[in-house]
Amino acid sequence: MRYFIYFAYDGTNYHGWQIQPNAHSVQAELNGALSTILRTEIMVTGAGRTDTGVHARMMVGHFDADEIDTLKLAEHLNRLLPHDIAVWRIERVADDAHARFDAVSRTYHYDICLCKNPFVRHFATRMYYTLDFDRMNEAAQRLIGTHDFSSFSKAGTDTKTNVCTITCAHWKELEPGFWRFEITANRFLRNMVRAIVGTLLLVGRGKLNPADVAHIIAQRNRNMAGESVPACGLSLVDVVYENVNYKASIEVGMKASDGKEKAE
Repeated sequence: MRYFIYFAYDGTNYHGWQIQPNAHSVQAELNGALSTILRTEIMVTGAGRTDTGVHARMMVGHFDADEIDTLKLAEHLNRLLPHDIAVWRIERVADDAHARFDAVSRTYHYDICLCKNPFVRHFATRMYYTLDFDRMNEAAQRLIGTHDFSSFSKAGTDTKTNVCTITCAHWKELEPGFWRFEITANRFLRNMVRAIVGTLLLVGRGKLNPADVAHIIAQRNRNMAGESVPACGLSLVDVVYENVNYKASIEVGMKASDGKEKAE
C-alpha cells in the first residue's frame, strides 16, 4: 500500500533533503524513523529535493508499507524524529500515486530582512542596502510563462530539460522591513530560486533594469544572472496535486485547505 506523508523541517542543520554519503540529510532521518517504527526498511520518495540549509514548511513524500494506522504512525514519528522535523499528516493513496511526478505545482518563499532581527536569523536573509521593490516586481513579471531557465540553473545537473512554467512571481512586504518573494512553477531547477532572487536584487539596487531579466533568460547562460542568495531565506511552502486518489485523510496539526490536496 502507498502512503503520502506531509511534513516540515528546519533545514539549518541538514545537507538538504536527499540522502548523500557522509552527510546529514532529512531523507535519512525520515527513512530511519519510519523503518524503526514499522520494523522494515522504508524508503521515502520526496516531491523534490531541497539544498543544504533550505527549509520546508510543507514537503510531501510517498512510501510503501502494509496497512497502518496513519494517525498513530504520525504521532509516533513526531516523538521519534528530531525537534527540527515535524510530520503534519499521513494519507493512504492509490498504489501508483507519485509524490514527485504527480505534483502539478510547487511554491517557494524567499524572505529578506532589512534590519537586524534575531528571531528570524535562521529563516530570512539580512540585507544591508536599499532596494526598490517596485522595480523588482516589474522584473519578476518577466519570469512569468514557459521558458528555458538555464540562466538560473546550477551547472552539471542531470535534468533532461531546463524548461519550466512559472505562474506566480512577486514581492510583498509582510511587515515594516520584512519582505517575501513568492514564486510558483510546475517544476524548479537546482538553485533556480536563489539565482532568480539574486538577479532581482541587482534590479532592486539599480545594477540591472527590469527588462534585462528577459534578456538574461534568453541567453541561457548562468554567468548572465546574479549570484545565488544564501540558503537560509528559502522555504518550500506548497506542493499541489490533482487527480490523486486519496483513500483516507487523517490529519495531525494541519488541515488541507480544499479538495486539491495541498502540501508544502
